Amino acid sequence: MLNPYASYLGGRDPLEVIAVTPAKLAEITATPSRSPAPGKWDVRQIVCHLADCEAVFAFRLRQAVAEDHHTIQPFDQDKWAAACDTYDLAEALDLFRAARKWNAKFIAAQPPEVFDRHLTHPERGTMTFRTMVETMAGHDLNHLEQIERLVNA
Repeated sequence: MLNPYASYLGGRDPLEVIAVTPAKLAEITATPSRSPAPGKWDVRQIVCHLADCEAVFAFRLRQAVAEDHHTIQPFDQDKWAAACDTYDLAEALDLFRAARKWNAKFIAAQPPEVFDRHLTHPERGTMTFRTMVETMAGHDLNHLEQIERLVNA
C-alpha cells in the first residue's frame, strides 16, 4: 500500500489538512487527557512522534525534489520515541509547528509537475511526491484522532 493513511483523508484536500493540523493539535492538546492503554503512547509522546516525523518529511520532501527517483530512508519510530521522555509537550508542539510551517511553504512553492515526480519507499514501493504529501496529511489525521480519543475518554 503506497499510503497506509489514505482512508483518513476521506476526500479532503491534503494541503488543507497539513495547513490546519498545527492549530488543531494545539487546540486538542490543551485539554487534559486520560492515560493510554498499556504499551500505547500518551498525548505528549504522540506529539513528539509528530515532531520527529515532520523532521523526516522535511528531508524526504526536499530530496524528492532534488533527486530523480529518490529512495526514502525508513526509520524505526519506536527507537526514535525512546528519547521522547526528555521532551515536554510544549517543546514538541513548538518544533512541530515551526517545521510544519516550513514544510507547507516548501510544498506550496513547488510547480505542478513536481507532484508527479516518482520516489521509492523500500517498504511501500514507488509513489509520487503527491502521495507523500497525502501520506503526511493522513498521518496527521490518524494521530489527531488518537489524541481526541485520549482527551474525550
